Amino acid sequence: MDGARPDRMRAAAAERAGASSQPQVLFISADPVGEEMAGLGIRYWELAHALAAHASVTIAHGGRPGREASGDSDAREVRTLAYRPHAPGPLRALIAQADVVVAHPQWPLIDRWLGRSRARVVFDLYCPETLETLELLAGSRARIRRAHTATTVDRLHAALRIGHNFMCASETQRDLWLGAMLALRLIGPELYDRDPTLRGVIDLVPFGVPDRPPRRPARGVGPREAIAGLDSDSEIVLWNGGIWNWLDASTAIRAIALLAQRRPATRLVFMGVSAEHPAAARATQAARSLCAELGLLDSVVFFHEGWTPYAERESWLAQADCALSAHAEHLESRFAYRTRVLDCFWAGLPVVCTAGDELAERVAADRLGAVAPPGDVQALAAALEQVLERGRGAYAANLRAAAESRTWQRVSAPLARWIAEPGVPARPGDAAGVLGPALAQRLREAAYLAGGRALLARR
Repeated sequence: MDGARPDRMRAAAAERAGASSQPQVLFISADPVGEEMAGLGIRYWELAHALAAHASVTIAHGGRPGREASGDSDAREVRTLAYRPHAPGPLRALIAQADVVVAHPQWPLIDRWLGRSRARVVFDLYCPETLETLELLAGSRARIRRAHTATTVDRLHAALRIGHNFMCASETQRDLWLGAMLALRLIGPELYDRDPTLRGVIDLVPFGVPDRPPRRPARGVGPREAIAGLDSDSEIVLWNGGIWNWLDASTAIRAIALLAQRRPATRLVFMGVSAEHPAAARATQAARSLCAELGLLDSVVFFHEGWTPYAERESWLAQADCALSAHAEHLESRFAYRTRVLDCFWAGLPVVCTAGDELAERVAADRLGAVAPPGDVQALAAALEQVLERGRGAYAANLRAAAESRTWQRVSAPLARWIAEPGVPARPGDAAGVLGPALAQRLREAAYLAGGRALLARR
């Protein structure tokens, strides 16, 4: 009986496709989509709405139902559905109905459904999860760290074998994923001869910004309303993301301590401090302890508790004098794409950041703020002082131009092109000579399907 279900679902999907000229597009996000969103949830919310004029779009997300976003897009255009990543039953019918599925690398059960579906499968590789995991679990027990890292590689390799198309955020990332495809022997003569650039297979869909300009005045609660220690004279340096192992809050705090000696009104504000993830909680506690040790806590450096709703971020960006993003020098920073920096471009907020990634190169080349070497407290303090001295207005025109070239409508063009193409192309993973999964990967996937999935679903 179960074996007949996919056939019936495909038949139903075909009837719906005949009744509607719009393709059925499904986004799958393990992260929540709603009032409180991190990078992946924001990315799929905005991409879905950028595509909604020409497709019927659904977002399946790993958050709670009934807490939808109310930000820059019309929520009525896109259907959302909550699901549990390790108990993903509701996804099976949605995958069977879809013409196109857009997803980050998935767990084995969903991979099985994607591999058997009739849909064009587009894997989103904008987050180098393996490199992030190596940093995230630094200091953990070696066995646990190896196991978690291995599963991220398993999911990446499965995605490269199952997907028809792939999208990522930067040319640096694209080079990384082309290398991974080559190592799996996914790039052969037939694929190369069809498209020597491989842009038809893997292309850039970076993070974007809203098509509309920022509201003036911004609506909602900002830092001056939310934090009692800030007043009208405070020069606000805004850290507009979370605090994680791969970021360098320590150097940022020490730079502010140095700068405050010369500019006593300078205040560093961490916009969203969340204790939901243990690693984020540990990194935040380490930052707090350093502030307390330096005598800065709640006087020069402030931590805003809780996640700032997506629709309210604009007020925080509007009230700040500059943004700050700092990371250490390692592989994660080399291939990362600091998505919250894009919001600063859009809001006209100059950025001070550490060198080493593609957006830092843009900040320096396009004069969108200032850049300092990783770990250099003196240089970071000098960069902050330079930007604060010049003021937001000095960077406004360049920031506006940077934002206009990165709207969600513009950056989603390769994805829109794949959705509009008739038919489904051959999978690179179906070509002769492709390396199959190693025995260790097959055993890990079997263990997940046999019982690991149920254990994870109960967490």
